[in-house]
Amino acid sequence: MTRSEIIQILDGDHPVVGHSVTTAMNVMIGLSAVAIALETVPGMPLGVEKALWWFEVVILVVFVTEYLLKLACSPKPLRYMFSFWGIIDLLSCAPALAMLNPQWQAVRTLRLMRLMRMLKPFHSSLILFRLRDALHLVRGELYVFGILSGVMLYISSVGIYLFEHDAQPDVFTSIPESFWWAIASFTTVGYGDMVPITSGGRFFTAIVLFIGLGVVAVPSAIITTALLETQTNVRPLRDEEKPQPNQDDTGG
Repeated sequence: MTRSEIIQILDGDHPVVGHSVTTAMNVMIGLSAVAIALETVPGMPLGVEKALWWFEVVILVVFVTEYLLKLACSPKPLRYMFSFWGIIDLLSCAPALAMLNPQWQAVRTLRLMRLMRMLKPFHSSLILFRLRDALHLVRGELYVFGILSGVMLYISSVGIYLFEHDAQPDVFTSIPESFWWAIASFTTVGYGDMVPITSGGRFFTAIVLFIGLGVVAVPSAIITTALLETQTNVRPLRDEEKPQPNQDDTGG
């Protein structure tokens, strides 16, 4: 088996076993996510904790082996190492350091980066090409709308602070604290931890909520329109733009 074939298998591009390997890796990533969640459950039986720990060891061994194989088989290891997916692969392996040194337990939080690897099978999807072209087409409109949204958030924070600070000095303590209320209101979520009680504050909140509907709807409409425009014009990446499989000049 050549180095190029090994890279194709690990990247899921091999015509025979590539899909099976990708599916198996994604299943392991999904199970790893479940294990990470279960580890935070208090009162977990000791046997389950040990099983989760050993499962984590197996996962790390698989990902570390995969990363080392890619480095060994790549004709340009540094290029792979500092590429986007190379960094994601490295961060997926980083929690192994926590098993070598207990002082590095914080590194275990990087396990969540494995979920990013689930996006790999979609790197050649036409849907992503359409989304790329659509965002490029309306980047100017989104930029302007983002600036306007930021200004409106600030104005809303100042407004609600002026209306509610005297009535609720412990809740709306400052304009930065009121910024959280503005974000929750603009996104029409309204967590209820900061609620206006004055007539002026409630009237101001009603105005902000109506504006918030537009803040959510306008970008969605812009992107949807752009996607429709690019539906027939989407093109896949040119050969020079695609991530090239690593070639082994020696043939072995």
